[in-house]
Amino acid sequence: MHGLIKLNDNTKKTLLARKYSVKEKLIWSMAAFGSAMISNSYGALFNVFYIDIMGVGKNLITIAMILYAIWNALNDPLFGFISDSTKGEKGRRVPFMKFSAPFLALFFITLWLVPPNWQEIAKFWWMLLAILLYDTAYTIVGLVYSALLPEITEDEAERGSLQTYSSILGLFGTILGFLVPGYLLPGEENTSLTPLYIGIVVIGIIGGIFVFITAMWVKERPEFTIIDEPLNLRDSIKFTFKSKSFNILVAANFMSILMQSLVVGSLFFLADYVLQVDSMFVLIALFLGLILGVFFANLLAKRIGVVKAQQILLVIAGVALCSIIIDSNTLIYPILFVAGFGLSGPQVLTNVLFAQVADEDEINSGVRREAMFFGVNALITKPAQSLATGIVAWILAWANFVSREENNGQIKLDQDPKVFLGIRLFVGVIPGIVLIIGAIILCFYPLKGEYLKTIQTKILEIHTEKEKKLINSKKIFNQG
Repeated sequence: MHGLIKLNDNTKKTLLARKYSVKEKLIWSMAAFGSAMISNSYGALFNVFYIDIMGVGKNLITIAMILYAIWNALNDPLFGFISDSTKGEKGRRVPFMKFSAPFLALFFITLWLVPPNWQEIAKFWWMLLAILLYDTAYTIVGLVYSALLPEITEDEAERGSLQTYSSILGLFGTILGFLVPGYLLPGEENTSLTPLYIGIVVIGIIGGIFVFITAMWVKERPEFTIIDEPLNLRDSIKFTFKSKSFNILVAANFMSILMQSLVVGSLFFLADYVLQVDSMFVLIALFLGLILGVFFANLLAKRIGVVKAQQILLVIAGVALCSIIIDSNTLIYPILFVAGFGLSGPQVLTNVLFAQVADEDEINSGVRREAMFFGVNALITKPAQSLATGIVAWILAWANFVSREENNGQIKLDQDPKVFLGIRLFVGVIPGIVLIIGAIILCFYPLKGEYLKTIQTKILEIHTEKEKKLINSKKIFNQG
């Protein structure tokens, strides 16, 4: 995926941003399908599996999430720095993705195979170790895949198009990630976990294969590995936190991740206890809105700019989610549809915003460091996942929630009224409020208007020079 070079009016060589065919975009998006199927199965299942089915208590869940957050604080920027600094002949991104894909599948499957007859403390240790291993593999795959997007093309519209394709396939992976375990969870008639185990194995294997296919196809831009001289760790951290654009974007993204973790991890509670319907109906309402929004988000961004489009969609989703507090089960379905439409913003536009940040940083630092930005972003935002799990566990404890494990494996629908209020809070009101806060934070994001156009022009000039240096280095090598 090399840049193309053409002559401009001043007879200077200028890099032309790479364009991709529909087939190439579909292959690129396979990794999004596979990783979304795995990660959303994890997000949808974790709370209901370990709290409701396995009966791991609030205190142990909280301890696990704190330790998990600490590990996240170390591994994301660490792997980001390692990827940015790698000078291997085969690249600095793709080899990590190829190697980690099988382990992502393996550790995801292992997470759910805890023996149900073990003592609570033994389940806790299995859960904790499996989470750390799974998250390590997922971190490497997600970090590398995200970092590749800004590198393979400078064109913002093409980045948006690639991300749109990824989002669409990712949504299908998300739907499968929800539906398969949702249908296979034990219920009143069948308390066996065997169907769930089979489904988890299938999800893990298929997800890992799809990630590996993309890793086999995608080609890195060699000039960023060969020509760029990586920064040392100290300078890399310094340049990262000196970026005002990054600091504002990551603060807003923290709100989006917290929202996503709360909503994704709570849909089964909403379906099982509040609506008392098949979870498929809840998922259909949400994902129909998401699918429509994914097609709309990039079009809106082309018209008014990426950051303004993101703000509008965040507010739409936030207001919709807050309205779930209205005591009407019928209204929940249209509310989820509208919320899904708004949630397409974080789905499609966030990585495009990070690409803008990486472009601005390359002008200042001289090297491309996408992985470090995504790694530090994860350092700051991934604890939101732990916070979301803690919020759910705390509210359920406050509401005197009776889990299936406490009710001899049977779902208990006759709960304290506070349970139904609590579920509406952590699936709707709380994530809705944080989304609106995220939209307000983005008011201070500087990469827009004429300043953004200047950055986009300058980055093409820089890449032209790096492409020339790469060609010259190859000539010198061949002559030698």
